[in-house]
Amino acid sequence: MDEKVKERYEDSLLYRIRHSSAHIMAQAVLEKFPTGKVAIGPAIDDGFYYDFDLPRALTPEDLAEIESRMREIIREDHAFQRQVLSAEQARAIFQDQPYKLELIDGLESGGYDEDGNPLFEKPELSTYQHASFVDLCRGPHVEHTGLINPDAVKLMNVAGAYWRGDERRPMLQRIYGTAWYSPQELQEYLWKLEEAKKRDHRKIGRELDLFSVKDEVGAGLILWHPKGAKIRMLAENFWEKEHEAAGYDFVYTPHIGKSSLWETSGHLGFYKENMYAPIEIEGQQYFLKPMNCPFHIHIYNDHTRSYRDLPLRFAEKGTVYRYERSGVLHGLLRVRGFTQDDAHHFCRADQMPDEIDFVLNFCLHILRSFGFSEFQAYLSTKPEKSVGELQQWQDAQDALQASLERAHIPYEVDAGGGAFYGPKIDLKIKDAIGREWQLSTIQFDFNLPERFDLTYVGEDGQPHRPYMVHRALLGSMERFFGVLIEHYAGAFPVWLSPVQVKLIPIADRHLEYAEQVKAQLKKSGLRVEVDDRPERMNAKIRDAQMQKIPYMLVVGDKEMENGQVALRMRSGENPGPMSLADFIALAEKDIAEKI
Repeated sequence: MDEKVKERYEDSLLYRIRHSSAHIMAQAVLEKFPTGKVAIGPAIDDGFYYDFDLPRALTPEDLAEIESRMREIIREDHAFQRQVLSAEQARAIFQDQPYKLELIDGLESGGYDEDGNPLFEKPELSTYQHASFVDLCRGPHVEHTGLINPDAVKLMNVAGAYWRGDERRPMLQRIYGTAWYSPQELQEYLWKLEEAKKRDHRKIGRELDLFSVKDEVGAGLILWHPKGAKIRMLAENFWEKEHEAAGYDFVYTPHIGKSSLWETSGHLGFYKENMYAPIEIEGQQYFLKPMNCPFHIHIYNDHTRSYRDLPLRFAEKGTVYRYERSGVLHGLLRVRGFTQDDAHHFCRADQMPDEIDFVLNFCLHILRSFGFSEFQAYLSTKPEKSVGELQQWQDAQDALQASLERAHIPYEVDAGGGAFYGPKIDLKIKDAIGREWQLSTIQFDFNLPERFDLTYVGEDGQPHRPYMVHRALLGSMERFFGVLIEHYAGAFPVWLSPVQVKLIPIADRHLEYAEQVKAQLKKSGLRVEVDDRPERMNAKIRDAQMQKIPYMLVVGDKEMENGQVALRMRSGENPGPMSLADFIALAEKDIAEKI
């Protein structure tokens, strides 16, 4: 959750409902375990949690009992009352709560707030009380518990959590819960959670044999299996064809670069903690590249550029390497080595509005081609500290905003949320179950053109500084593939399916005819396999459906006699017998329409 969205959430009624629910849960837990110790209990993105030090491990039965008691407390309609007090008064209240005493010490010194977050100035110390439960808390809360819908609150699970996230400190029990305005919203949320589990790209990746991650190879490094590699190749072929048609020039750049390159770009100053340790070659230090930008800039700088040469659009599927802690790695979605579908645009100031229109519409075209139709954009503008001239920033921001409006894309302005080197558009898509995913970014950069002294010769014969725009479209092939898997739940559209047709002979005597059909389908460009296993027809159909193959063609005596195939769809539809020509026409139509 970005900072602006977080601020709006923390000001919302839903945030107060969830924060208050955490306190209500803590009351119910302490009633059940009077000697229990409480730590912190904040609201989070879609719920809340509270950490406890309890005399025994919690069971599912405990959660059900605590949840039932929470509903009773809510219906009792207790007021939340805030009190400002001194550190001495707070210590007296929490004398039997060591975790709260530690937080009070931190608050008094200006070190940590009551949620364990670092502080830069000493805050006001306050508590909130409802019924018998009092908590060290800055709020906010609902006015009274009755404002919470008791049927829209649910406890989800228990997990272990070290106090302050420090493995040298006590292990606590963290109870996660969620709260919504209405039972309907709660049920929709629970449905999405279950659906997300079914769509988990790691689970589907194993089931469909698409990719793997091996400890022997290294965490966060992806092995693409043949079927996954086929989907990637198809996506990349489409990507390349569309980029070439749109006037991009393809470039390829090395995986490593000298330390001086990264010093000039600023990465060693601002990004070194995310870069891997250097290797020494002939007395020079080299780093694995975390980004492609400096290489593209050197390609630009290899020639004297004229105003007539611009705009230039360099595109590359460049593999980069970024250090991520093992705890945040997540299948294809968070990795250490990934291929960025990167591009950099270099243009004149007068070309900028048209160039932004071009790149935004190009991003939308590609994303729509992969089956995404709902978009939300975020426009991040000039922060307090920045490089570049004020007029440059204003022109760039105006161009980005006007382009969004012409494209009729809903957007929000994140005032002051841009990077120090330029404003940007973040383009998010919604998947099949309504989750937002950050994919495309269109980022102005006033910093690197200065650092690398980029120029072009204008009509006046004088050097001028070009505008530079970073553009990531799919983000990375790894992450985008993970999003695709979850969006389609592994049932990829026909054009992306690694196997489009499974031929299922009913008996061994139909194998020869199946092979003949296969040969004709392959001539038409379809990806087809014959299931020649000595299994029953229904078992073969079930396996093909489990593998999410779009078309199953059953062939038996009738089909062989009439030169036909009996079509079954992975959706369960059963169109039945048809000529091979009719099936090929159907498949070609689905492929052309990217169904």
